[in-house]
Amino acid sequence: MIIARNAAELPAREQGAHRAVVMTMGALHDGHLALVRRARELADQVVVTIFVNPLQFNEAADLDRYPRTLDADCALLEPLGVDAVFAPSVDEMYPGGAPTVTVSAGAIGDVLEGAHRPGHFDGVLTVVLKLLHLTSPNVALFGAKDAQQVIAVRAMVRDLAVPVEIEAVGTVRDPDGLALSSRNVHLSARERGEALILSRALLAAAEAARNGGAAPDVLATGRAVLAQRPPASAVRVDYLEAIDPLTAMAVAEDYRGEAVIAVAARVGATRLIDNVTVTIGEEE
Repeated sequence: MIIARNAAELPAREQGAHRAVVMTMGALHDGHLALVRRARELADQVVVTIFVNPLQFNEAADLDRYPRTLDADCALLEPLGVDAVFAPSVDEMYPGGAPTVTVSAGAIGDVLEGAHRPGHFDGVLTVVLKLLHLTSPNVALFGAKDAQQVIAVRAMVRDLAVPVEIEAVGTVRDPDGLALSSRNVHLSARERGEALILSRALLAAAEAARNGGAAPDVLATGRAVLAQRPPASAVRVDYLEAIDPLTAMAVAEDYRGEAVIAVAARVGATRLIDNVTVTIGEEE
């Protein structure tokens, strides 16, 4: 497995080979590894990028505390048949400082996570586009847990005619339902237990959708679960919304079809997101 620190060290895509890329910020867990395994199924060559992108952080403290575990990450990746890890420095990615030209996420970047983290998706799309150019994949894989990110990346690829396929891989959860996240390491035992209310709210909303509930009923069901947390809970909910899987915009009350129920909260000092895909308006 090659560990490339700059673009010149990245192996060229072999003639006729199918290449997949998995973009990460490191601190790898089983969710990331599921992406890599799927990439290995799809492609002849697999590249994993590990880069903590400063452009997508709104708070300097959040950037500083993001875990950096390159040696441990590489030890997890090599047995999976990864061909190359691209782990550039900030100076390598952004020589001379923050880039003058960036990608705008447009309206997608103004809602949900974008509203709580202004400029976040502009930073995400800027680094994703640059990494796509540097790694030259046929397919790029992203975790479905970051639903709004997947929507934004797909929109960028479509609107800018980037020649790559985007595949989303399902969320990996601990047995108790908590979605895996590199940020989970910051949760205390108490906070982790309280964070389970997020997945319980999504499960309740999904059940309401399966029973034929309209969008307002589905949301009310999920929000009712969140409202059950005690006053002293460490969980501070930012939103639970039903969004269009193509635009990330909130669905209308009479919406019918596939939707993403997305939730976000701060649990102590740690921000967590999660989601589930449902079909609204069609009782099973």
